[in-house]
Order: sequence, then structure tokens, then C-alpha cells
Amino acid sequence: MYGWTGKILIIDLTKKTIGVETPDLDVYNRYVGGKGFGGRYLRQCATLPWDHPDMVICIFTGPLTGTISPTSGRAHILSKSPLTGLVGDSSVGGKLATRLKRAGWDGIVIKGKSKIPVGIMIEDNRVEFKDAKGLWGLDTNAVHKRIRPKNASLACIGPAAENGVHFASIIVDRHFAAGRSGLGLSLAKKKIKYILVGGTGHCKVKNQKKLKLAREDILRLTAASPALMGQFGFTCLGTGAVYDLMDNRRMMPTDNFRRTRFKHASKLNAAAYTRTYSPKKHGCLGCHILCKKIGTKNKNSFAMPEFETMSHFTALIGCMDTELVVKANERCNYLGMDTISAASTLACRREITGLDYTRGKVLSLLDDIAFGKGEGKDLAMGSKHYAKKMGAPKAAMAVKGLELPAYDPRGAYGMALGYALSTRGGCHLRAYPISHEIFRKPVATDRFSFSGKARIIKIAEDLNAVVDSLIACKFIFFAAGLEEYATAYEAVTGIETSAQDLLKKGECIYYNERIINAMNKFDADDDDLPDRFFTETGSSTNNIRIPPINRGAFLEARKKYYNIRGLTANGLPKKEKAQTLGLLWNNL
Repeated sequence: MYGWTGKILIIDLTKKTIGVETPDLDVYNRYVGGKGFGGRYLRQCATLPWDHPDMVICIFTGPLTGTISPTSGRAHILSKSPLTGLVGDSSVGGKLATRLKRAGWDGIVIKGKSKIPVGIMIEDNRVEFKDAKGLWGLDTNAVHKRIRPKNASLACIGPAAENGVHFASIIVDRHFAAGRSGLGLSLAKKKIKYILVGGTGHCKVKNQKKLKLAREDILRLTAASPALMGQFGFTCLGTGAVYDLMDNRRMMPTDNFRRTRFKHASKLNAAAYTRTYSPKKHGCLGCHILCKKIGTKNKNSFAMPEFETMSHFTALIGCMDTELVVKANERCNYLGMDTISAASTLACRREITGLDYTRGKVLSLLDDIAFGKGEGKDLAMGSKHYAKKMGAPKAAMAVKGLELPAYDPRGAYGMALGYALSTRGGCHLRAYPISHEIFRKPVATDRFSFSGKARIIKIAEDLNAVVDSLIACKFIFFAAGLEEYATAYEAVTGIETSAQDLLKKGECIYYNERIINAMNKFDADDDDLPDRFFTETGSSTNNIRIPPINRGAFLEARKKYYNIRGLTANGLPKKEKAQTLGLLWNNL
């Protein structure tokens, strides 16, 4: 077997046992790795409550992990989301995936529940449980300082997860967050404080020469991409490069999505952070784009905020303070909670209460959320729960319970459709239509039209599903394509593969998630957007008009998507379609 190690580590925390599964090559080729394998194991316990001891938490690498294939250093973590009850997953950077693969494992499946806080230490074939009672209660930065991993990768949770925050995240190697779905809380319920992984092995590649050629093609395409490698692209400015684009296109979520332009935006962009903090390039192990930025001030280094954090902690909550954004980002990382959901929930609170924020108030509320103090207990459940309790459910800007990121859907109709249909809720990364609607890659489309968007979303979901299984970074697909990665996959595994073959695998992986969500009673009623986007205008300035989305046109596009995806009129999977894709069928 090439590319894969052929071994999956099975950990039962209740029994404190270690097992090994060795799927055959056909299973590996079907599910690929990452997101695909995570969905395979989640399907087996999909209807259990998210906090049931038998619910799995999966951490998977992909066949390209540990090779010279570009951007292959990410890991994929998956379980049932505490925040939404849906498939909950996150692609996370750092060294975790590479260290796990070099330790000889394609992935980890964790079930059961420990009676006391534990750490899981993996060093090649050696797996140990460590008493972590002394670390429980510490923030993630303190855990990293206490353990001081050298040639290992450390994933840990902070106080937010320990105190029940439903959007708690997992922090990897200090600067990388597995956020969005509340996976930190999933670890906390099993009493896992940290996972430490070190490995000394190497990944077997079938055809190293062919892989080098594929790598050269990908690097050549990347070098020619202004969005990635240009002066104002991700390598220089990080994901914050998108900030000015959203401002210019009048689709920056402002005042809890009541407006789409923040008049102070020009002073709060990535260039402003660069002048103040002189950030250095940083990235996942083996990545050449290096979109992560590490800032310095007063001899202290810290992770710079990503685009969504920059936008939501300014425009969304009505603040004009870059120092607040940096401190809020740092506080969320230390406490271990998702910045998008945290800021969006604060924006929801601001709309309902009418109370504005100062830097001190924001940071104080973040602490209250993480430690379950006062109104922080309700805010910790997310905006949907908070708004409902406050008697204003329409103030929650979320889809299926997951707060929306920093792209107003009234300014990009593909994004509107992508939000509504995403299998993990209000997510921009399931399809990332911003690629063609704003970046105009690979083909420019009219952002104020639903024409062709149903098919585009379906294809993009399939593509991103297999990208998260190979594993690669989505950003590199601004430049390269599945053709280049099919060549890399074939070179690594020795399995003859085309771009269409990979896309078909992605379709299978994504349809499996649709089945999992249907098993949990999600249907077309959940594939929708908050009413605000159909009834209220955006900020129509700069010769750009931002009208409400036409609901009839939206529903027609959703209907077309269901047909193209092979779903019923109510958005549910079909037995014959599942069987065509080779998926097992449950009576839904």
C-alpha cells in the first residue's frame, strides 16, 4: 500500500484500550482519507446524541499527507456538532497531520469517555494515556508552555470547552484553530485535555518522479496567481487580503447583517495591521503559501486575526479598534473558542439589547462566555439559542444553528445558496462560491444572479469534499485544479485516477453527509436563510445596488440543486442515488 499506512488507531476511553483497524485498499480508495473517512465512522453512530459516550471523534490525514505534494499538511477533525446537531468538522493546519502520518497512522477514531481528564500521547506505535488533572482549567497557551512539545504536534482545549461553550474550538500548535462546529466541547465531554503526536517514519510513495512533476506544475500555477502570491494576495497579507474586496463589493456584514458597508473599513484593513504589527509569514508544515501571519508587539508574538475575525470584531459588532480585534483573537485562541461564532453571538446581543461595545466590554464578555459567568452562560450556547431565549429569534444570523461568516449573501447569490445548503450549517467553505463570484476563478459569474449556481454549488461541494479528504488546502485551488491533484494522487498511491474520478469520490463523500443529516431529521426547512436577507436591503453605495434576495428565485435555485444532487423535493437523499454511489442505505 502506498500513500496510506494501512492502519487506523481506535481508542476506547471508557475501557482504556487501544485497537488497530486495517481497511483494505478498496475502502481507502473509496473514502480517500480526511473528511471521507471521518464521515464513514460518523455514519455508524450518526443518530446518537453528540455527547453520548459511543459518539466518535475522528482525526484523519490523507494519502498526500507526509509527501512533497503542496499544501498536504492539514488534518481533518470530525464528529457530531454540539452547536448544530449536524455533521461537525474542521480542517486544521499546523503539524498534526504530518506527525500522525509519520507515526504510522492514517487516522484516529476516539470513542468512550474517561472518568478523569486525560492526555493522549502518541509516539510512533506507542500510545499512552496521561493524567491531565493538573492541566484542566489551563488555557491553551499555558498548556503549550507546560508540555513544551519539541518534535511533536500538540492539540488541546481551553476553559471554553471545559465549561460547555457550544462553539469551543481545538487549538493546534498554538496558532491553528479547528473551529466552527464546537469540536472542542466534543473533546471536553470525553475528558480529553490534549493529544500529543510525534512520529519518525516516512510515507511510502509509488512514483516519486511523477509526484515531483505534479508538484512542479502546482507550484508553477501558484506562482502565477495574484490572489495567492501577489503583493496584495494571501502570502503577503494573509486571508485579511479579502477585507478590502468585501468593502469594495458592499458585502461586508455590518451591524449584525443589517447593513453591508462599514464606513470605517478602509482604516481597518490588512495593510493597517501590517503597519502596526509587522507580521511574519507562517503556515502549515510543508506549505509554500504561508497565509498565516504572526505579529509582534513589545517583544511578544501572537497569531494575527484571519479575515472573518477582522471583519466580525469590527463591522459586525460596530467597533473601530484594531487592537480590540488582535486581543479578541488572542483571547479566543487562549480560551479555545471560535471567533466567528463568538463575534456573531455578540452582534446578536447588541441588536437585541441596543448596547454598544467598548474594548473592555468585549473582552469581559468573552471571558464570561468561556467561564460560564452571568449572561455568558446563554451566549455560550450560540446566537440561535440566545436570540430565542431573548424573544427575538430573527436576530440570530445563522443557518442550521451555525453563525454566518463575513460574506453578506445579498452581495453574492452563489454564497446565499451555499450557506443554505451546507451540510454543517452557515459555512462558506463547503462550496466557496466567492472564488468565482468575487475572485473570478476559475470562471467569472454574475454575483447577482442564481443562473447556473445550483450546478456550480454541487460541483464545488464535491470538489471541496475530496480536497478535504486528500488532504489539500482549498486556497491553492485559486490556481491549481483537480487535474494536477489527480496526478499527485496517482503518483503517490499508484492507483490510476482522473480529475473526474476524484470528483466522483467527492460526490460520494458529500452525499454521505446528506444522509447523516437526514438521519437526524434535517430537511428542506433547514436549507434556508434568515428572513432578513429576503426582506431588507443592503448598503447600496459606490454605484452598487444591494437589494434583498428574491425568495422565489432562491427557492427555484434550491429546487434545481436538489434535482442535480439527486435529492427529493424535500431535500432528502434517495435510496437509488445512494446505492448508485455505493453507499449503504438506512431507512430514513
